[in-house]
Amino acid sequence: MSDSNPPARKSWPDYRAVWRWHFYASLFCIPFVILLSITGAIYLFKGEIEAWQDRPFDQLVLQGARQSAAAQISAALAAFPGSALHAFEVPRESDDAVRVTVRHDGETQRVYIHPHTLEVLHSVVDRDRFMRQMFRLHGELMLGNRGSNLVELAASWTIIMIATGLYLWWPRNARGLAGVLYPRLRGGTRMFWRDLHSVTGVWISTLAIFLLVSGLPWAKFWGDNFKSVRRVTGTAVARQDWSNTSSSERRRTTSGSGEHSDHGGSRGSGRSASEEIPPPDYAAVDRVVAAVEPLKLEHPVVIAPPSRGSKHWTAKSMTPNRPWRVNLEVDGRTGEVVSREDFRDRHIIDQAVSVGIAAHEGRLFGWPNQLLGLITTAGLILLSVSGLILWWRRRDQGVLGAPKVALDPRWSWSLVLAIVFFGVCLPLFGASLLVVLAIERLILSRIPPVSRWLGLRVAVPTAGTA
Repeated sequence: MSDSNPPARKSWPDYRAVWRWHFYASLFCIPFVILLSITGAIYLFKGEIEAWQDRPFDQLVLQGARQSAAAQISAALAAFPGSALHAFEVPRESDDAVRVTVRHDGETQRVYIHPHTLEVLHSVVDRDRFMRQMFRLHGELMLGNRGSNLVELAASWTIIMIATGLYLWWPRNARGLAGVLYPRLRGGTRMFWRDLHSVTGVWISTLAIFLLVSGLPWAKFWGDNFKSVRRVTGTAVARQDWSNTSSSERRRTTSGSGEHSDHGGSRGSGRSASEEIPPPDYAAVDRVVAAVEPLKLEHPVVIAPPSRGSKHWTAKSMTPNRPWRVNLEVDGRTGEVVSREDFRDRHIIDQAVSVGIAAHEGRLFGWPNQLLGLITTAGLILLSVSGLILWWRRRDQGVLGAPKVALDPRWSWSLVLAIVFFGVCLPLFGASLLVVLAIERLILSRIPPVSRWLGLRVAVPTAGTA
């Protein structure tokens, strides 16, 4: 005697469907994850690396009297005829070389000046510095806005990869913590790699998602939409403490400040070559320095000439620990501090993003922050490598090795809501998902060899299906 009622179909997504999503997300993301993890790990030590690179220009042998800031700036400008002052960095120590950045032939030149002899010790195009190259590779793959969009797309799908991975990891029938919170070492090679992959993902998932989300404001597409939302909601500010403008755009508009526009730092004083603006009074820099030094701002402290429409010089703490940053406007004629903006004076959204950026860069709470970032990037690399090993060991010859499509699945409203949520929060993910689904349904599934290779045509029954 048989049951007259047909078995109920299982709501989609089932375990196999989520596994399939995880597989394809991983296949796309892994190359980007490895590259961004390596460059991100290097960028965590930006300050230390640049201090090591600049060591020949610090702790100098001093001779004679120290020259004025105006004389130091003039020496830097004389080394590049026709250049204009971009920014002057207040030396951290008295025997450090003075860093002056000038605009010359559309480039920002960083010039190292001996503070006493006014000798030009070194100069370098700012964008050619090693950490600037790492920044461009990490943020835009050296491809400008297109690269930024690719990085954002990869970051969005990596979030999906982690979310689906957590679903797959969730202990449904586990006995104990082995294989859940630590890998089993005696179950064979296959079990070891599977446990290593899942356990690593669990331990770093929260930190990884934080790194991915905190990096989105720098992305071109997401950042532009974020600005639009702020304008619509009335939360926009005159200038943000970060920028999602690509390096090539900054060079064209000359609105960044080179070294100090890492992740969009300062407003700067860039001007186009066609503007006829008389050179500023460089003696004002000495008055600005005298006003700023007693305030004990966090280094580096950068002084820039008045921007168009303003008569005041700007002095900014550009410390990578962004909650400690301070923006000043100073009257160059009198040395009077006209205005001051501290962290507490900024909009709550800008405060939150600044904290996220500082933590993302490993600078919010010192070396423990760097260590957490290093552990996270190392974990992401291990996650990627172990995932590739698992895929290579499991796949059948002649096929990609994707989990097979479930037979006759039924949609789940919770899934629909989750997709809509991620699609709104991560618009490039939403757009790419629609494109992928359309290509799969309209093209790939209709080409038998391709469909078989991708695992689109060989279906398996879902649990509870006759």
